[in-house]
Amino acid sequence: MYKRVIDNSWDFHTADTKQYTHCYHAYPAMMIPQVARKLIKDYKPSGKCNLLFDPYMGSGTSLVEANIAGINAIGTDINPLARLIAASKVTHYNATDIERYISDIQLLNLTFNKELVKNKDFSRISNYSFWYSEDVLLKLSYLHQLIDTIPQEIRSFFYIVLSEIVRECSFTRNGEFKRFKMNSKQLEKFSPDVFMLFITKAERNLQGLKQFNCCNNNTFSTICDFNTVYSVPKDIIKPNSIDIIVTSPPYGDSRTTVAYGQYSRWANEWFRFENAKNLDNLLMGGMRQLNAKFTTNTINKELELIRTLDNKRYTEVIAFLNDYHDSIKNISPFVRKGGRVCYVVGNRNVKGVQIPLDYFTAETFEKYEFKHEQTIIRNIPNKRMPSKTSPTNKTGIKIDTMSNEYIVIMSKL
Repeated sequence: MYKRVIDNSWDFHTADTKQYTHCYHAYPAMMIPQVARKLIKDYKPSGKCNLLFDPYMGSGTSLVEANIAGINAIGTDINPLARLIAASKVTHYNATDIERYISDIQLLNLTFNKELVKNKDFSRISNYSFWYSEDVLLKLSYLHQLIDTIPQEIRSFFYIVLSEIVRECSFTRNGEFKRFKMNSKQLEKFSPDVFMLFITKAERNLQGLKQFNCCNNNTFSTICDFNTVYSVPKDIIKPNSIDIIVTSPPYGDSRTTVAYGQYSRWANEWFRFENAKNLDNLLMGGMRQLNAKFTTNTINKELELIRTLDNKRYTEVIAFLNDYHDSIKNISPFVRKGGRVCYVVGNRNVKGVQIPLDYFTAETFEKYEFKHEQTIIRNIPNKRMPSKTSPTNKTGIKIDTMSNEYIVIMSKL
């Protein structure tokens, strides 16, 4: 079996996880920058290290850290919101221009009245009157209107600020990734200051941008939308060209683990991004599959136990693992000999059965010309995840989510 080592130096209990552009826009289950930074520092392969790849980049943590370390990066994600955030985080905007437009927006907010709002059609937002007050919708639309007058090369900086408050100004319960509405008592007290919230977040992001701009070393990051479950385009990444992969893949399908699609839906609908309503179905394990397309020795007992307990849940797990296996298979030929992959995974519980995804990850990579170096166990005190999850998907039955992550280190033979 694949040896695990407990190493408390990876916990980063007191670390500032909002340095540089990592302060931009919350996102579910983000890899903290200190983990990506240490992986790049400690495990970049010998010889050249010019290109990092993140096949499930989310909001782009590993790409930012690669650029800070002087390494070019490519990341891909099929969530349009993730791509918007990641692209903004790796862009060296002109801070003086950003500062000027923040001031302009702040002044224009003082003269707001609803007659100034040009777009009052919110039909793109599902059940918008259920999730927002009319006043909030008009102010959000007004901010969008102002942003669209800003030069295109810096507009995305402000779009991600708007995206974050589009969610925070809705009637969604705090601390939830899924779409749950506040109760009546919470609604009575809820009166967001839309304009103040926008300016506060824009100024926060400006400080992060200034930090990031100090690290400008002529590296690049390319943001893509291909799905590694199906292929890796050779016109974007050449075979045997990746020096290191640093990534944190999903722990399972989005519907029953971290709800990336539901979390992103407000912004994806607001900006009219494609597949806003059915994103969870497109993510790994989103489409039901009845039979395993892989063979496994490491998690076979767990899968069989889940099948005896609940066949439907078994097929959901199989759907994710099929996609995860295919993703690893497709990625493997693009890593150079001697290159490394660093996968930060979680071992989720299904029907009370823990699935050792770290074993499965190492086992699968071994099929495609990699060897296992080590697996590090770290506590996850500050990763943004729901504190409870439902292993049965029955209302009211919840357990604590995982408190450890497993960092699987593999090298290409």
